[in-house]
Amino acid sequence: MARTSDADMLMEDDIANFFDDTDPVPTTSRSEQAISNVEEPSGPGLNDGWDEDASGFPGQLAVDVYETADKLVVKARTAGISKSDLNVTISDNILTISGILSGGEDENTTAWHIQECYWGEFSRTIALPVPVKEEEGTVKAELKDGVLTISFEKEQQDAPVKIPIQ
Repeated sequence: MARTSDADMLMEDDIANFFDDTDPVPTTSRSEQAISNVEEPSGPGLNDGWDEDASGFPGQLAVDVYETADKLVVKARTAGISKSDLNVTISDNILTISGILSGGEDENTTAWHIQECYWGEFSRTIALPVPVKEEEGTVKAELKDGVLTISFEKEQQDAPVKIPIQ
C-alpha cells in the first residue's frame, strides 16, 4: 500500500508504539500473576441455594414436570437418597419434595481438596400446572435407579360453558 501523506506514517508509528512491550520485567512470573488475579465466581444463579452456610436455606432439587393425555408426571434425580429419607406431600395442588442426603461426612477427613457434592437437607415446592387428583390411590410415587417419579391423575375439567350476553 502506498503512503499518501505523513499522517499515515504517524498512524503507523502509533500502532507500533501500542504493540511495543517496553514495560519493565515484573518481579513475578506471568503464571504467578494469573494465579493471584483469580477470583471466585460470583453473580446471580451461581450458588442456587446449595451452599447452606451462605443463606441458611436447604439445597434445591432439580425436577422435570410433563403431561401425558391423562397424567401429570414429576421426575427428580435423587441418587444416593434412601426412601426413608424422602418426604413427598401434596396439598391444594402444591407438591413438596424434601429430605436429607447423608453420607458426605467422614470423621477422619483432615482437609477437603474438592467438595462439589451437596450433603444435607433439600427441599422443592412446586405449584402444579394443572389440577390433579390428590386422594390416596390416585397418586403413585416410585424411587428407582436414583430417580423419583411421581404420577398424578389429572382432574377432568368440564368443557367451558358458553354464557350468553344479554
